[in-house]
Amino acid sequence: MTVGQIAGLIAAIAFAVLVLFIIFVLMQMMRTLGEVNKSISAITSDVDGLSGEVENMLVKSNVLLDDVNGKVATIDPLFQAVADLSESVSDLNDASRDLVSHVSATSKKAKDSSAFINVGKKAFDFYKNRKA
Repeated sequence: MTVGQIAGLIAAIAFAVLVLFIIFVLMQMMRTLGEVNKSISAITSDVDGLSGEVENMLVKSNVLLDDVNGKVATIDPLFQAVADLSESVSDLNDASRDLVSHVSATSKKAKDSSAFINVGKKAFDFYKNRKA
């Protein structure tokens, strides 16, 4: 065997080892990609299930929100009536204060007038008794 033939044989063996190594790496990569595909399929089905659940939850939330909005709309007139009643009670309170102060002032005037009438009556009685 010549040196050229030995070099060719070494190159052929090195090439065969390289091809075997590449085949081994490709087989490992195919197994890994198969597992990745299985995982992606499982994740996709899980995500589909979750999106269905989220959609159902959103529908229920919208129904609940519509119900709450309807009840709030029903309660709004009640709060308006309470506000109107509160304003009426406040007005009545103010009118009562005005009436009490007016009656109080009138009562004072009546008291003063009563004292004046008593003086006048006594003077009239005195005058009448003097005449008689």
